[in-house]
Amino acid sequence: MNTTALIVGAGSGLSAALARALAARGYRCALAARNIAKLHDLCAETGAIAIGCDTARPADVDRLFAQLDQQLGVPGVVIYNPSARVRGPLIELDRDEVAAALTVTAYGGFLVAQAAVKRMLPEKEGVIVFTGASASIKGYPQSAPFAMGKFALRGLAQSMARELAPQGIHVAHVVIDGGIRSAQRPVPSDKPDSLLDPDAIAQTYLHLIDQHRSAWSWEIEVRPWVERF
Repeated sequence: MNTTALIVGAGSGLSAALARALAARGYRCALAARNIAKLHDLCAETGAIAIGCDTARPADVDRLFAQLDQQLGVPGVVIYNPSARVRGPLIELDRDEVAAALTVTAYGGFLVAQAAVKRMLPEKEGVIVFTGASASIKGYPQSAPFAMGKFALRGLAQSMARELAPQGIHVAHVVIDGGIRSAQRPVPSDKPDSLLDPDAIAQTYLHLIDQHRSAWSWEIEVRPWVERF
């Protein structure tokens, strides 16, 4: 198995937990984000390299993979995390902001996936994981753009899984159904484990990455025990 990993949309929280978990397993990691200055400490901790990229821009994605080719080679694992939210009553939503949110959440996923698959196909192996949300399967009031983007990303993942599994590439989608614990969002003292632990989510991603091809999952949902289905 190729032990080079690319995490797109890197920052604190889940992506940082993923970087630490992969590095602990011996992966050489690249972390992509629009602002790479925030990744300095994480790179020092994990030995990862940081590459600037706005996934809404095709030229940026091309440069990301060109730099990855030069520094680490073909990625064995690619994880796509970016998304954008625009909230508000439907009739008050700004059209340009909605278009921008859809571009980051869904079109950016396509751009990254296409570039990754072009490199993985000759190797006949690779894992691509898309990070979904409750909105991937449930549209909430005043959150239409987020649901639109996440529904589209889920459709992309499902289509890719059916097309590419016979060619050795494992494509998976993770529905994160609930809030994620962070320093800014601690678990309430009266509701233990009511928020998802980012390190526990990372272990689920590792499980997907490690799955034998005789038992691949295309989608997994993770939720805290108090979250309603």
